[in-house]
Amino acid sequence: MKFMPSRLFRLFSNDLAIDLGTANTVIYVRNQGVILDQPSVVAIKRVTSEVLAAGNKAKEMLGKTPESIIACRPMKDGVIASFELTESMLRYFIREVHDNRTTLVRPRMIIGVPSGITQVEKRAVEDSAKQAGAREVYTIMEPMAAAIGAGLPVEEPVGNMIVDIGGGTTEVAIISLKDVVYCKSVRVGGDEMDRSIVQYIKRKYNLLIGERTAESVKIDIGTAMLTDSEEREIDVKGRDLVTGVPKTIRMSEQEVFEALAEPVSVIIEAVRSALENAPPELSSDLVDRGIMMAGGGSRLNNLGVLISRETGLPVRVADNPLLCVVEGAGRVLDNFQFFRDALM
Repeated sequence: MKFMPSRLFRLFSNDLAIDLGTANTVIYVRNQGVILDQPSVVAIKRVTSEVLAAGNKAKEMLGKTPESIIACRPMKDGVIASFELTESMLRYFIREVHDNRTTLVRPRMIIGVPSGITQVEKRAVEDSAKQAGAREVYTIMEPMAAAIGAGLPVEEPVGNMIVDIGGGTTEVAIISLKDVVYCKSVRVGGDEMDRSIVQYIKRKYNLLIGERTAESVKIDIGTAMLTDSEEREIDVKGRDLVTGVPKTIRMSEQEVFEALAEPVSVIIEAVRSALENAPPELSSDLVDRGIMMAGGGSRLNNLGVLISRETGLPVRVADNPLLCVVEGAGRVLDNFQFFRDALM
């Protein structure tokens, strides 16, 4: 049997699927599954640009570094904010995934990107991946990858609706026959929810908190809809803007609900817009099939219940919403020829 060059490449390279998210970077290695899931944060020395840490170790440094060290998120709203830092972070993660072993051939990469990405932003992602060591780079729309990862039958002539709420963007898409029929992308996600909590506490209590603290508040008592159950409360620590000294306040679930009202309403409007623009035949499919939710933001308490109430459609959250994009991109990697039409 005659070996083709592409078959040789597959034999000797560790091909990767990457969810290069605003909040987390997740890497899937062909035939191995998800190997890495770490925060999209990198720490470098200011003068030499030497990478000190990336992922969990770098996240611990956020807001706590001296002048000589920069710790930051190189991704913003789902796209690259700093080309050099993204490349350094990717190179660091790829080295971890390959466990310091050299491979004979550089890997092929499939990377999930927001559907609203511009050509310039898409090129920046591809160039960063190539500089970090990729042989070939393909991009796939995040909602398409999330739908595949959530187990929706995207290859069939039926309407599949996915709401993928990431750190920087929310993607709402209707998919049929391995292509996106309609997609609405808004640059509102988990990070915007955190910023809304920061601003609410600043306005109401004159207390300054960090986004990591806001994220903890959102996870612990955040809700998209109030219910009759007993209201939860949490202690929030920050710096008093009047006295300048540390201070602790008690925050209720009702207050967090008020803080999150604006970003949640933007997500609801994006879902409505997608439904209004769906072709009639696909709309009839959605009555029975409903809406699938993915991404970290889909875990916000009662968000699925609220979307169901606002649309009248059944809503389900994927089994592992945080990994849907990378697992979908991984399935494309494992069945490249079958899913090739799904790539951008």
